[in-house]
This record gives sequence, structure tokens and C-alpha cells, in this order.
Amino acid sequence: MIASIFGKTKPVNHIIVVTFLFLFYWLVHFFLFKKVYAAEEILWQTVILGILLFSVLIVDFIVKRNKITLANSYAILFFGLLMVLFPETMTDNHAILCNFFVLLAIRRLVSMRSLKNIKIKVFDASLWILFASLFYDWAILYLIVVYITIYIYDPKNLKNWLVPFAAFCAVLLLSSGYLVLTDNLEFFRSHYKFSILFVPEYYLNWVSSTKSIIYVLGLFVLNILTFIQLGNAGVGKIVTTRIIVFFLIIGLVIDVLVNSNGQYPIILTFFPTAVLMTNYIELLKREKFREIALIFSVTIPFIVFLSTMFL
Repeated sequence: MIASIFGKTKPVNHIIVVTFLFLFYWLVHFFLFKKVYAAEEILWQTVILGILLFSVLIVDFIVKRNKITLANSYAILFFGLLMVLFPETMTDNHAILCNFFVLLAIRRLVSMRSLKNIKIKVFDASLWILFASLFYDWAILYLIVVYITIYIYDPKNLKNWLVPFAAFCAVLLLSSGYLVLTDNLEFFRSHYKFSILFVPEYYLNWVSSTKSIIYVLGLFVLNILTFIQLGNAGVGKIVTTRIIVFFLIIGLVIDVLVNSNGQYPIILTFFPTAVLMTNYIELLKREKFREIALIFSVTIPFIVFLSTMFL
């Protein structure tokens, strides 16, 4: 049943996921975390929600435009289910905004496989990553993936290696102009501290720690299974998948460095995880096994969420 719906690319699939996340967002804020907002705060949260929902469309655009997956809607389904598994991410506005810009960067980097306009794509990706770092300073680590992608596709052109510095200057000028207008020039000094925020209480909480451990172990197994079965795929898809895995690794590193109460950068791993899960589901030849895997993928996040909400 799930495969019959999301196994195809239909506009109704986008409507289902976007509508669900719209309702789930307010459920998490008002009922799970019991947030109270003033009128102007509701407006700001609505803007954040709009960016989150637009992120779903970007996820779908990336996988379809670059043929990372087959013609289905599993990626946006898994992206939404990961929100259910980690509902706390919906309360972290900085994480949602940071993830939005990282998705824009991924979009440009994976499109480099066409070997067209490489410098422009490197500049755009670097620009978006630097904007993402304005919300989480450690997001600047994603520039490592930019240089890895340059090394993969066009390492002999020296200008490619210098383009991220041009993007850095552009972001510096734009953000400095804004900070001058808002009289907040101390932002850079106070924001880019690159400190490690380790809160033992977060990891000692059995719900948070158990979810995180199982999630990381599941990703490790998923990576192995996916790459084993991708052995017969084309070189282009394998390389693209490796780039996405690099984004996953950096996302996990940032989650370890920053994770604390109120900050949940685990959302940065949702897109790479959704892609890997989609690739694995596609590689299951028997419809019966595929449907069973999808049922488990849908029910487990809701079981975890309900246990968190009522226990």
C-alpha cells in the first residue's frame, strides 16, 4: 500500500508530506513541548515552518533533477519520517535555517557531475555553506565537502580551489553590511567561537541517547548495505552517493560537537539518510520485502514519538 502511493512521482505525495509536516509542526510546538508564543512570534514561527516545508520540495528537486533515486517519492517520505523520529529538531529555528542553506549547497555540488559551469557551482555551494554557518558556526566544516567534490570532478584547474575564498569575501561583505545597519558588529566575535557544546544530561537521558545510538548504528549498516548493492550501478551514481555520505559524516560530526538542550543539528543528516534509505528500498527486488521495509520505516518513528509524548 505504501509502495503503491509513494512508489510513484505524483503531486499528491508532496501534498501528503507537506500537509502532515504542517500539522505535526504545531503539534510538536504546542502539545509536545508546550510552547507559548506571542502574536509576532507566531508569525516568525510560521516563516520558519514555510522554510521547512520548502526544504521538502528542495529534497525532491535534488533527487529527481540529478537522478539520485528512481522515479518515486520515497526521499521526501523518509525526510518527513525522520522529523517524526526527532521531533525536537522542529523547535530549533537555527537548525532548520542551517539545513535549508546546506540543502541548497548540496543541490549545486551534486550537479557538478555534468562538468558544466563548475566554478559557478563551487561558488554557489560555498556561498550557501557560509550562509549556513551564520546559524551554526560548525557548519563551515561542509567546505571540506566542497574541496572533496572539486578533487573528484576537476582538480587540475587551480581557479576552482580559489573560488570558495571569493564566496567567503562575498558573504563577509553582505553580512557585514547587514550588521552595520543593525548595529551588531560584535556578531562575528560572539558567534564564531567553534566551541564544543557537550551537555552530559542530554546524553544521559535514555530516550535521547538510545535514539542517537540506534540511529548512528542504523546509518552504519545502511551505508554498508547500500554500497554493496550499488556495486553494479553506474560510476556517476556511486560518486554522487559518496558525496552525499560525506555530507552525512560532517552532519554527524556537527551533531556531536553542538548537540545540547535546545540545539539539534541532527536535522543536517536527514537528507543524506533519506537518500540512502531510498536507494536501499529501490534495491529490494521483491515487492513483499519492499512493502515490509516501508511499513517498518513508517511505524517505528510514530511508535518512538508516541512513547516520547505519553511516557
